[in-house]
Amino acid sequence: MSLEFPATAVSAASEHEALSSYALPIGPAKAENIPTLNVEGQVHLEAWHMDIASATTLQLLAPLRDQLTEAGFEILFECDTQACGGFDFRYGARLLPEPAMHVNLGDFRYLSAVQEAEDGPVHLGLLVSRAGQQGFVHLAQIGKADPITLDAGITASTKSVPTTPVVQTGEIGATLEIAGRVVLDDLAFASGSSKLNEGEYGSLVKLADYLLANPEKQIVLVGHTDAEGGLEGNIALSKKRATSVRTRLVEELGVPSAQVAAEGVGYLVPVASNQTTDGRDLNRRVEAILSTTE
Repeated sequence: MSLEFPATAVSAASEHEALSSYALPIGPAKAENIPTLNVEGQVHLEAWHMDIASATTLQLLAPLRDQLTEAGFEILFECDTQACGGFDFRYGARLLPEPAMHVNLGDFRYLSAVQEAEDGPVHLGLLVSRAGQQGFVHLAQIGKADPITLDAGITASTKSVPTTPVVQTGEIGATLEIAGRVVLDDLAFASGSSKLNEGEYGSLVKLADYLLANPEKQIVLVGHTDAEGGLEGNIALSKKRATSVRTRLVEELGVPSAQVAAEGVGYLVPVASNQTTDGRDLNRRVEAILSTTE
């Protein structure tokens, strides 16, 4: 089977397992848990980027959904951003990591589907998101069928995948609104501590100025760690660090508390290899993610 995308797309990354299992989301995340269907077979994950103008996530998803139903797929579950469970859904679902697959926590849609075939059922999980002028599509396919191919407008993955955007002087608002996220790369924490070191951080001043000038905007501060230590401890540490940054924004820089939330994902979303010192340094970070959809 092949699908036609609504815009010219670039394959950013793919992963294939000849025989494995996959927890396919079939309901919204609640209390950090996602209802899933454990399915087995060939597992193929692929992510695409596309240049879009003003297309909404529904305009990205709808033509793909229509093609799937026309091909005989039955929709099991479909949701939009907060109805999916927001942050908990995105980080509970198995996706290819950043920067191959970017999910704007304030604007994404998901559906799962199944098609009965002679060799057994084929299950799909399709997630689309957008940030600025970029659209992002992630497809998980599980079953014995050949991986779904893509028709007109699809380009091979020769285009370099953009790295995680970092703060540039005076551009934090533009970066948030175009890319949907920004790394606050000048923050410093004591080794093994969740407390933000004293001092003025240019990234926080710029972020506070942007939020105070745009009271309708909301962000989520997301803490990340390297892979040293256990997952549970790293998730706790990463959330505490994000909370420490939130406290500085609210208590010292005057940002209304309603505009800033804090979460932590430990080492689940690396941007570099944890097998090198430089990679671990890059993975230890706090990001600001724009969660407002308008």
